[in-house]
Amino acid sequence: MPGVSTVAIIGGGPGGYEAALVARQLGAEVTLIDRDGIGGSAVLTDCVPSKALIATADVITDAATSAGLGVLVDGRPPSPGLFGVDLAAVNERILDLVRAQSDDIRTRLASDGVQMIEGRGRLAPDGSVIITHPDGREELLAAETVLLATGARPRTLPDAVPDGERILTWEQVYRLTEVPERLIVVGSGVTGAEFAGAYHALGSRVVLISSREHVLPGEDPDAARVLEEVYARRGVEVMSSSRAVAARRVSEADDGIEGVEVTLASGEIVRGSHVLMAVGSLPNTQGLGLDESGVETDDRGFIRVDRVSRTSRRGVYAAGDCTGVLMLASVAAMQGRIAMWHALGDAVTPLELATVSSTIFTNPEIATVGLSQRDLDAGHFRGDVVLLPLASNARAKMAQQRDGFVKLFCRRGSRIVAGAVIVGQHASELIHPLTIAVEQRLTVDELAATFTVYPSLSGSTAEAARRLHLHAEEPPHED
Repeated sequence: MPGVSTVAIIGGGPGGYEAALVARQLGAEVTLIDRDGIGGSAVLTDCVPSKALIATADVITDAATSAGLGVLVDGRPPSPGLFGVDLAAVNERILDLVRAQSDDIRTRLASDGVQMIEGRGRLAPDGSVIITHPDGREELLAAETVLLATGARPRTLPDAVPDGERILTWEQVYRLTEVPERLIVVGSGVTGAEFAGAYHALGSRVVLISSREHVLPGEDPDAARVLEEVYARRGVEVMSSSRAVAARRVSEADDGIEGVEVTLASGEIVRGSHVLMAVGSLPNTQGLGLDESGVETDDRGFIRVDRVSRTSRRGVYAAGDCTGVLMLASVAAMQGRIAMWHALGDAVTPLELATVSSTIFTNPEIATVGLSQRDLDAGHFRGDVVLLPLASNARAKMAQQRDGFVKLFCRRGSRIVAGAVIVGQHASELIHPLTIAVEQRLTVDELAATFTVYPSLSGSTAEAARRLHLHAEEPPHED
């Protein structure tokens, strides 16, 4: 039809399917090519299943620590060893949830008129898309705009090749039918920290191997310190400054126990029943025809994009983990939307990473937005900071929440909220008003003047803002 724009999207994750919905809303003809399943890793193998697993673990943690609330189980105070799980049933529920979520997204795309094709897509040198169908047949698809949203996959070590049974990536754990007796988690970043806490709550003895001195080395140091203290108290064993170089499966013939051995750079051997490799991600950019079509990548293979998701090739955009910008489903979705708004001539605001909020779904949760302690210490902005422990919050006391805090940063002079960290239960929900404050450039006084419910955890947000108030007679220091 004359005047109708055509869009081809390779990849059905958040970057791809959100872009497809926006493009249809703007009147384009949209074809989405996907090989792994609608929803991508965020729905099928990463965010949705892992947070569903963590939800089960959180129920156990809350129940096992409820003795102080007067709870009795069969007349006895609950304890951590009292509760267990049927992991086969847990994983069956998770996979049912994954399929349902994928089906819901597919239904929405179909109802909005998105054409979906199962297969592999790659760029041709002229900018069109070559589709390889499951039967091997190839089809050429011409489109005015192409979006690459192919995601990423777990990184593995050459001497620790996953077998899906004992040596696992985070995509493979949902095949387990029994809780690992002793789980070794290699990697103390976000993924490693989340799974370490979850499996410990489910009943595993967990060893977390960290190549760095502390867990969560890229996060707020105060938040990481709280999590380390909680893990130590609960019995998670953390081996810091220990780099794993290999993992191998051992059988009963080796030492009478079937399991795994993880070799550290120091030569030390760590033994367990299973090992989970959480050592980062690699972009799914091979075989996309990037070099032939003039799409630039960085030295790690991630597609280079600007703040409106454009690549170096005119008419070709990219979104999500394959760009390595910030590997969050929310960022992938926003990159995809921005790409379509820009390509199809709608109003668009370039991606602003300073307003992105994120959460680590440990227990307690860690949520952040905006500028950080590292930015303040490095002199990237002049500001003031207050840290308010949740232990003083009435609602936290009611629920026995002793761990966590609200940490607020503001700019000197303007007193604009620059960033925040929340550690505690439901931090992923509590961070949203602070994200609004950062994006809308609210001052600490405007934040403090907003009503909060009493008692509530959000009351600590307003209290932290009040503590950053400057007396009217005290002249502010300008940036």
